[in-house]
Amino acid sequence: MLVIGAGINGIATFRDLALQGVDVTIVDRGDYVSGASAASSHMIHGGIRYLENGEFRLVKESVEERNGLIKIAPHYVKPLKTTVPIFSTFSGVLSAPLRFLTHKQGKPQERGALLIKLGLGLYDSFSRDGGSVPRHEFRGAKESLRQLPELNPALKYTATYYDASMHDPERLALDVLRDGLDAGPHARAANYVEAVGMDADGVRLRDTVTGEEFSFAADIVVNTSGPWTDLTNQALGEASTFMGGTKGSHVVLDNPALLAATGGREIFFEHSDGRIVLIYPLKGRVLVGTTDLEHDMTQPIRCTEAEVDYFFELVAHVFPQVAVDRSDIVYRFSGVRPLPRHDDEAPGFVSRDYRIESRPLGARAGTLLSLVGGKWTTFRALAEHLSGDILTLLNLPRVVSTEGLAIGGGKGFPTTDAAHQVWVTAHGDEVGVPRATTLLARYGTRAADVIASIVEAPDAPLRHNADYSRREIEYLAASESVVHLVDVLLRRTSMAFVGGLSLDLLTEIAGLVAPVLGWDDVQATAEIAAAVQELAEAHGVVLAPHRQEALASA
Repeated sequence: MLVIGAGINGIATFRDLALQGVDVTIVDRGDYVSGASAASSHMIHGGIRYLENGEFRLVKESVEERNGLIKIAPHYVKPLKTTVPIFSTFSGVLSAPLRFLTHKQGKPQERGALLIKLGLGLYDSFSRDGGSVPRHEFRGAKESLRQLPELNPALKYTATYYDASMHDPERLALDVLRDGLDAGPHARAANYVEAVGMDADGVRLRDTVTGEEFSFAADIVVNTSGPWTDLTNQALGEASTFMGGTKGSHVVLDNPALLAATGGREIFFEHSDGRIVLIYPLKGRVLVGTTDLEHDMTQPIRCTEAEVDYFFELVAHVFPQVAVDRSDIVYRFSGVRPLPRHDDEAPGFVSRDYRIESRPLGARAGTLLSLVGGKWTTFRALAEHLSGDILTLLNLPRVVSTEGLAIGGGKGFPTTDAAHQVWVTAHGDEVGVPRATTLLARYGTRAADVIASIVEAPDAPLRHNADYSRREIEYLAASESVVHLVDVLLRRTSMAFVGGLSLDLLTEIAGLVAPVLGWDDVQATAEIAAAVQELAEAHGVVLAPHRQEALASA
């Protein structure tokens, strides 16, 4: 088996197959979970708005998977209180059935209280497992403004329900990957390895660091490269037109007033143009998103200034007394959803469900499977479905189910205050209880491995971010397939996300990573320059010499 594309769905499929004992390898042309999966809204959600698309199967599966992930990945997935401000009672009641039947956007019209109430009642009905999250509640204007006084006073109601927060999606994906690798030597993974063609010996792979090319023989090739699926198939000599993804952007704001205004809950609502948007407190910052725009996959994926203007408009609509401006932005990111081709269908009504396309490999005997669609919330169920099809092709039985199977640092994660205290006390003997607490929150119970590595030699906090230590960074470089400096900044830690970077910090981290990865001074300097360029171009993070800023715990 060869899986091409190490976003969350490819990684989850890799894990599922590895647990069945299948000989499986996964590759990605970039870092693990560095494409579409790195540009999520950091939510695990049932997708209440998909009800209007008639995607009841997907909503039911999503709600069940959300509840399941809260249990099997409690270190990264936690219940999230979500409030919808509502400005009318009956709006949308007549237009919603038309949208449901035609999937045409029509003139944007905000959903009113009646329609939202009906939707949330149906949404709750899909969650029957004994209360992973509470049922929804409705509040009138007076009580709503008492609870969240900065909300727009023109509102008439609020609806509050629960979905789930995913505060470290990249680290959750790395946990899923590690579970697959831990299954045994039959499971292998390589980042920065690109599929560039196909010949009689197999898929032609290229190491993007060394330039080396080689053929990889596989009976089944699974294309899970998300919005790049058609481009990957084209490279394999099997042209397809499956994909039609839309771009979604976000900005991260360091604005204490806006953070306080959210009251610790996500604000989720429909803007006047019909788009669903969110204002979401996360890691001491506020995440604002998202857009839904057509995108050419041959072009760079960037959050534009027009999108930033749009985000500020929606913040002003919900919290008119809270001032925000571009100086608050500490990070921005953008990705393309791996949606199916949709031609004239409005972006908001394109199916978020997934399907699997099968065809012969072409240049050699075998099968090419292409995943079309898929989202973070349903990655486990999707992988079980996809690997089930593969097991059928291989005439092999399923020997392990991933349903209810804890992921990575979620194994044995303490979910009560008493259990938490026992864990941090037991592991705090050598690093101290406060440090053990931080590491448990950051890595789940895999923090035990981090602690074991840290105490093997003298350690000290980083000079330019005391929340991390020197030995911790060395551990990440040595054990988590780091290839470039930017891998540490964007995906092994949350330093960039919270606006906690400086040139001094980059230089310090590069100095720690270099001996582990065998970089000389020339390469370390090149890695710093490449990271500075990517941060500026892709994320709007411009680093000036000796820039000092408050560093948040990640």
